[in-house]
Amino acid sequence: MATETLPHPGTTSVARGTRPYDLVREFAIALVAVALLTLGLSLAFSSPDDKALTMRAWADAAPNDVVATATAELAGTSASATYGPPYNNNGAGQNLLGVPLQGWGGVRIPVNSADLILQPLSDAAPTNRPVARALNRWSAAPAPRQTAWAQRYADALTKAPGGAPTAVAPGRYGPVPELANGFLIVARSGGLEGSLTSSGTFYGGDQTRALLLLSDGAYLENHARAMQLGGDQWGMMNETGNYPGQPWLWLYTFWYQVPPFSTSDNADAQVWALMALLTLALVLLPLIPGLRSIPRWVPVHRLIWRSYYRTRTRPRPASPRL
Repeated sequence: MATETLPHPGTTSVARGTRPYDLVREFAIALVAVALLTLGLSLAFSSPDDKALTMRAWADAAPNDVVATATAELAGTSASATYGPPYNNNGAGQNLLGVPLQGWGGVRIPVNSADLILQPLSDAAPTNRPVARALNRWSAAPAPRQTAWAQRYADALTKAPGGAPTAVAPGRYGPVPELANGFLIVARSGGLEGSLTSSGTFYGGDQTRALLLLSDGAYLENHARAMQLGGDQWGMMNETGNYPGQPWLWLYTFWYQVPPFSTSDNADAQVWALMALLTLALVLLPLIPGLRSIPRWVPVHRLIWRSYYRTRTRPRPASPRL
């Protein structure tokens, strides 16, 4: 076989001769090497696949935070209530060089923060008379009075030791304490997710309102920071379920850790614009003078395919004269 001049399946051509090789052996070696490499890298760099946080776990672990969050939603002072588009018009949103990008998008997913509390309570009202009475009193009051009740109770919770509702000083809070306590009961029952994720169809899969409510409290933030996942930390976590994780987002999240993005109120828009420019540069790389010549200046490919280039550059023997 080594003296044949024409290659055939199972051989590779070198100059004018051939040499045999085993495709099955090469495949087996590559498979084992990649498997060991994958296993080693996963042990060293993999992220924990923790179970998803639930409203019930939130209520069991931090009941005072649930009550404070419910009160903030009713008062319209939570993070989501003042966020702006695409949920409401209560905030200016992100801009880039004065261009209101977030405002241009408009309110596409309208969310009333008070409804995050009132809807689950309305679902529970038929079996909870105190909640039903509190809801009726709340609905009968004008909006300014509702806001005043909730704001006073929120201030009282802040002053109470440990934010405990049982330690709140007496005051004119209207039905807000009953609503907040009823919301805590619903959360502990495990029925809050179903009420918030229902989208009018048999399968309720829209997690927007549930995630907004959970992020408005301190429980999610504290849990994230304990796992090095805070906004000013460098950790990463797998996405929900068995979907691919977030390592492919490392460059996107990297910019949030360095100035000026780390201190900017418009970091989202600025990072988006920077990544758009970097992506455009990658797409146009073959057309950009200088950058397109990097492979010629740094010939890493010649090191990888050195056997090919060694035979390619070898001088050919002179043809005999006839």
